[in-house]
This record gives sequence, structure tokens and C-alpha cells, in this order.
Amino acid sequence: MNKIALLLLLFFAIQISIGQESYEPKKHPKVGLVLSGGGAKGLAHIGVLKIIDSLDIQIDYIAGTSMGAIIGGLYASGYSGKELDSIFSNIDVDALLQDYTPRASKTFYEKRNDELYALSLPFNNFKIGLPSGLSKGLYNFNLLTKLTKHVSNIRNFEHLPIPFLCIATDVETGEKVVLENGILAQAMMASGALPTLYNPIQIDKKVLIDGGVVDNYPVEELKNKGISYVIGVDVQDDLKSRELLNEVTGVLTQINNFSMIHQMEGKKCATSIYIKPNINGFSVVDFNSGKKIISKGTEKAKEFIPELKVLKKTINRNKIQIIPQDSIHIDQIVLEKQKNYTHSYIIGKLKFKKNTKISFLKFQNGILNLNATQNFGGISYGFEKTDKGENLILNLHENKVKTYLKFGLHYDDLFKSGVLLNYTKKRFLTRNDVLSVDFILGDNIRYNFDYYIDNGFHWSFGLHSKLTTFNKNISTDFDAGKLFSDLGINAINIDFLDVSNQIYMQTIFAQKAAIGAGLEYKYLGIESKTVGSFKPIFDNSSYLSAYAFFKIDTFDKKYFTKNGLYFNSDLQTFLYSSDYTNSFQRFSIFRADFGSAKTINKNITIKLNAEAGFAIGDKSIPYFDFILGGYGFQTINNIKPFFGYDFLSISGDSYVKYTAILDYEVYKKHHLNITANFANLGNRIFEGTKQWLKKPEYSGFALGYGMETIIGPLEIKHSWSPETKDHHTWFSVGFWF
Repeated sequence: MNKIALLLLLFFAIQISIGQESYEPKKHPKVGLVLSGGGAKGLAHIGVLKIIDSLDIQIDYIAGTSMGAIIGGLYASGYSGKELDSIFSNIDVDALLQDYTPRASKTFYEKRNDELYALSLPFNNFKIGLPSGLSKGLYNFNLLTKLTKHVSNIRNFEHLPIPFLCIATDVETGEKVVLENGILAQAMMASGALPTLYNPIQIDKKVLIDGGVVDNYPVEELKNKGISYVIGVDVQDDLKSRELLNEVTGVLTQINNFSMIHQMEGKKCATSIYIKPNINGFSVVDFNSGKKIISKGTEKAKEFIPELKVLKKTINRNKIQIIPQDSIHIDQIVLEKQKNYTHSYIIGKLKFKKNTKISFLKFQNGILNLNATQNFGGISYGFEKTDKGENLILNLHENKVKTYLKFGLHYDDLFKSGVLLNYTKKRFLTRNDVLSVDFILGDNIRYNFDYYIDNGFHWSFGLHSKLTTFNKNISTDFDAGKLFSDLGINAINIDFLDVSNQIYMQTIFAQKAAIGAGLEYKYLGIESKTVGSFKPIFDNSSYLSAYAFFKIDTFDKKYFTKNGLYFNSDLQTFLYSSDYTNSFQRFSIFRADFGSAKTINKNITIKLNAEAGFAIGDKSIPYFDFILGGYGFQTINNIKPFFGYDFLSISGDSYVKYTAILDYEVYKKHHLNITANFANLGNRIFEGTKQWLKKPEYSGFALGYGMETIIGPLEIKHSWSPETKDHHTWFSVGFWF
């Protein structure tokens, strides 16, 4: 009986044990997520993440490479797939791919530099080099830093809301580098530093580039972390045929894929759920198609919903509320001593000091100010929390290149064709100086020489020399029509020669305004060789003058401006002349130019401009009169464009001019515009009769098409004047110089 009872008790115990096992919640494996590199195609990761979020799947570890590292790092920091969709749908694609620095962050010298040359190449030891990348990626780094500011004090990526690691490549050894510690934004940037597109990133004395070179699908790294179940998203290309390899980025991707294609069979086997979105037809730089690429990821992930559903957990990770940080309290600014740039110079460019609270926008503008100097080949930073705020850890790598060759192209109907060759040398004589020499070869030989010592907010000093020549049929005789009347003609062909040499000093404030003064020594030669036996020499004189100027420039860009203000005024007093015409008396010229641009919707911009100038004194030299007509050239002395009239058609010692432009961007960087300009011009129009306030005596209208290109604007303008009934069509190619 005891044996039977013992057997029964044993039976019931086994049944209870079985029952308990059947009711015990099933243990889920640790789920890892691996995201491959693929440039813009990596945006498909976001579509997959949106599906993962919708199924309440908890990811326990993320490994990514290149774009997979950027998307994965942001997801690991707490963003949802939906939030990432919103972020990347509103991103500035041009800034993402280029080394974008807002024009407002540049000094006047830097603005001129960026709006003159189409190509800039390093030049060392009489050898032309190539830049290490088209972009330092500072815009991207600033963006990622702002997006990850809420986790900026986490240095071990395992302590992120989701543990994370990413892959980079040591450019010196070719070895794989696993990044799982440090500054998150910097690690993501290193993993995505696509060769030739972005500069390498320096971390812990290693020079790092895109991790896709060595491991574009780091599933093994997740296995090494004890992750047993892996969801993999692969946006890599298969090998392409020669017909499809018609872009540099495609060739680079193909080279990178040689080794990865052979490794992928083993990597697929190590992946529990392998998701490969159909993104054929998209390139690694096709960020403009972001919405379509994201939707491709969503479409493919939906096919795996049955497999993904089983990973849902009853207890999900706590959703992190990311509160955007609008301001930073900078406790200390920590930076290593620079060889060629002082601490005060760097702080002056940042425009903020230690122990100050500033907006995040002002902070990033300070970083962009440093970048605009082009004196630093690498700029990165991080934050360390303190009792008072945060220490800014600033890492600057001085640009070792001091010498550059720069190139430009231009065509207009006044100067005709021109090829610009520039030699620029920084730190020529002292720390903060720059020497720049332009040679312009073409129909009219010209040059520009500049030497500038940039002392920031202290007084800066400069030397400038310029040669200007052109030959043109003109409709003014510099003599109120008297010469034309005597000769019975209405136009004349002239040879124009101007050599100007200036020495000046200036100071800037708020990066937008400059005030300065200087001396100018000018030679002016104007003659005609085409009026039968008569060979008039209009002028063959040298002039010494003193001048002062004030200018403000907040335009977002010089050509096809969308927003901002511009004001430039100067007073020039002519003190001496060699006086070829025996008519020189001391006189002054005052000039002012004001412009405003405003975009009233995404594609339509209105730009308004007002100009005025007049001579002061009993008598002025007519060759310094205000001469209007034509389009597409740099202002020379007082020779200025005016629609409706041919080049150098109307003149006077005083003028007022108004211009209104309506610009419609019909497609990205393609513009249609309508321009109307009006002027009153003559002698002493601001005196007595208030002639300048009367109905405009001169008017002109223009219809134009323009395109923004790497060499500058390409434009065609057709103009007409109701006074003359004349039509003119003008072409302008490239930056104006």
C-alpha cells in the first residue's frame, strides 16, 4: 500500500511539474539588429525600423556600418523609426553631401573667395594634389551632435538606451576598428566617412574611414556579444555590369562590394531574419529620393511580419522622451595648443567664451566660423558634464596645406571669355595672413593681387592691386555728347585700361559688417583708334585718392539670393592727379548701394535694390562719372549694369537707380526671373530741382533664365527699353571676376 501511495505521489508530482512548465512564459532570445552600409540607400533601414516599432519588438543590441551606423546609432540613442523618418525627410541634401558653411559664417574675404573660384587644389613642393575628400562633413557632425546631445555624456555605447557598436577602417593599416566607446556622433561620422566624398576622421590617434571597406555587415560582432537572434537589413548592391558603372560613386561601390559579396553567404547564414529591400536604381548619394527609399524598406519588412511577430515581448523597453536642447552652458573650453593659431584667435572666431550660456544655434555658428577660415583640416568636439554646465572639448587639426591653386571660368559680353588662374598662400609672412594672386587670361588680360592680414575683430590690414582692360563700342563720349556731335557719330570704339593699387585697414563686427579706410593710387588710360585719322586720347593720368567705406552683408548667397540684406557705401576723395587733360580739381564721390531679398514661398523670391551716387566739388573728372548699361560683369570704377541699354550707354556725375527682381525656382537650381530697373542720371541731379525724385528718365526690363552650377551661374537675359525700343540679349557664364 505504501508503495502504491508513493507511486501515486510521484505521478502527481510529475504532472504538477509538467503543468508548471506549460504555464511558464516562453523565454525570448536576445534580439540583435545589424544594419549594412549603402549611403543614401541606407535610408531603407528607417522603413524597416518603423515596422519593428509597430510590432513592439525590443532590440537588445545594434551593430551598423556607414549609413547603417548613423541610422543605428540614432535609433540606439532613443529615436523611433517614425522620428527618424521625420528627421531625414526634412534634411538639407546639398549640405549633407557638401562641406556646407553658411555664408553668414564667413568674413568678407572668405565670401569673395568662395564666390570666385570653381576649383581649388592643394599645391605643395610644386606638385598639384587632391583634397582628401570633397567635404569635412562638418554639417553632418553638427547635425548628429545636436541629435545625440541627450546622450553626449555617455562614453560607453553599451550604456545607451540600446547597446550599440559600429565599424570603421584604419586607413593606414586597412584593419577593422570596432567603435563602442567615445563620442557617439564622432563614431558614426567615422563609420560613414565614404572615401573621396568625406575627409577621414581622427579618433584616438587613428585615421578612420568608412567601415564598409572591411565589414559592411557586422553580424559576427553581434554574435560575439552573445546575441543569438539577429535581424539583418542589407542595402548593399550586387555586382553591376559595365553598362551601369557610369558614375564615380558606382565604381567605388563596386570595388567595395568585391570582397563583401563573397562574405555575404556566410553572413546570411548567421542572420535569423534577412531583409534586403529592393532599391535597384538608387545610388549611394541619392538622398533626394529619401521618401521613396524609406518606403522600399517598409514594403520589404512587411513581408516578414509573421516571423517578426513572434519576437514581440510583453514588456517593452521604456520609450525615451528626447527633449531638444536649445541652449548650452559652456563651463570651460578645452583645446590643445595650436602651432600657428593662438587661443585668442580661436576664441575670437567662435565668438563665445567660457562660463557663458549660449543657444545651440550660436554654438554651431561658432564652429562654422572656425571652419570658414579653411585653416583647419579637421574639426570635432564633445561635451563633458560639470557642476556648472559642460566643458567643450574642442579638437582642431591644423590644415598642413598652406598653398593652393584655384581656377575659374567666365564669359560676358563686356570682358568676353576669361580663364582665371589663382595662386594662394596662407601664412606667407605671418600667422594670420594670406597672399592671393589672380591671372585672368582670355580676350582681355587682367590680374588681381591681394595680401591680407586677418586680425579678426581687431584692425586688419590689406594690399590690393588690380589691372582691368577691355575693348568695346560705347554710346557715351564722356563729354555730354559734344565729341559725338562734332564728329557726326553716335558711338565709338575705346580701349580701356585701369590699374588700381590700394592699401587699407578695416575691422569687422558681427561677421556681417565692416568699416575701413585706405589710400588708392590709380592709372587710367582711355583712348580710341577707330575714328578715321582722329585718334582721341580721353585720359592718360594717374590719380591719388583717400577713401572710407562701410558695408553690411547678410545675403544667404551672392547669386540667386533668397534672403538677407546688403548695404555698401563709400566716400572717395581725389587728392592729386598727373592731369593729362589739364582740368583736374580736387573732388569727391559718394556711393551707396542697398539690397534686400525675401523668399515669399518655397520657390518665389523678391529682391529689391536701390543705388545712388554723386560727385562733390566744383568739377569732377568725367571718366569717373556713373556710366550705365549692359549686364553680367563686375563693377569697374563707376561703370554699372543697367537692363535695356547697351554697355556704357548713358552717363552723368550723379544717379539714382532702382531694381526689382522676381525669381521663380522652377526646379532645383533652375531659375526664371523678371527684372525691372529704373534710373535718373545726369549732372548734379541732387541739387536744386530735385531731378532725382522725378519720374524715371531711363527704364529697362529683362526676362532671364539662370542655372546654378559648380563654375558659377549660367545666365541668359533678354532686355528691352521703352525709351529706345532696343532689344539686347546677353549671356553670362561662371562667377563674375
